[in-house]
Amino acid sequence: PALLTYPTPADNLTELTASNISSEHAVLLDVENNTVLAQRDPDARIYPASMTKVMSLIVAVENVKDVTKMYQFTNKLLYPLYNAQASVAGFGTNEIVPVSDLFYGMILPSGADAAAALAEIVAGSEEQFAVLMNKKCEELGLKNTHFVNSTGLYDDEQYTTPSEMAMIMKYAMDNSECAKVLSTFQYTTEKTTQHPDGILLTNTMFSRMYGTEVEGVTITAGKTGYTDEALNCLVSYAVKGDKSYICVTSHAHNKWHCIFDSFEIYGNYLP
Repeated sequence: PALLTYPTPADNLTELTASNISSEHAVLLDVENNTVLAQRDPDARIYPASMTKVMSLIVAVENVKDVTKMYQFTNKLLYPLYNAQASVAGFGTNEIVPVSDLFYGMILPSGADAAAALAEIVAGSEEQFAVLMNKKCEELGLKNTHFVNSTGLYDDEQYTTPSEMAMIMKYAMDNSECAKVLSTFQYTTEKTTQHPDGILLTNTMFSRMYGTEVEGVTITAGKTGYTDEALNCLVSYAVKGDKSYICVTSHAHNKWHCIFDSFEIYGNYLP
């Protein structure tokens, strides 16, 4: 049996429109009840951009036995990412870092360098890591998600839906290590020759919000994304009272719209 079941529409489901939010796709999930409270085209095929890294984190955390294991960066790994203008944490050629720093390097500044390194550590290559990501999708019971890389760089064959992205986030937040990384605002990597003070990493979501903007709601974790094809997107996790919620906003034309749309949704459609 699949590890997750598809959420069902709540009795008072709200259909969001352009008059409510500017993101073209959105879904608001009640985690405990596994119901959708509000949505806008939630089953549309979207490019996940760097929201991909939530799944990369799941696969890495579940497959790395020793987080103190050291990894050495090579020019061969880094050069194509800089060439593709991918966002990076800033690890340098020949820099040697522990796996635990790669988790934070991948999620907080959305580092493709850390994501590609984890793919190599876990599976030997990006292609083989994508095989594990897709196997995980199958285990979770996802039907409309497919990955070809760990970074979220655009590929026509890398896609998900807002509903399934919310399901991936739900699964990630049930894993204490994933939840800890996704909830961190800032983290400093271990000192190395290349970075004698370590690298100060800042969460791309929390650099655009405090998480307490919506009265009575605290946004505690999340992952942003952007590519030219995906536009701006965000998957976030919030708490109100003793209940948890996940919101996905995607295909927003401005980096603030996916954030403010989330505030709008959490502020108006939670019970």
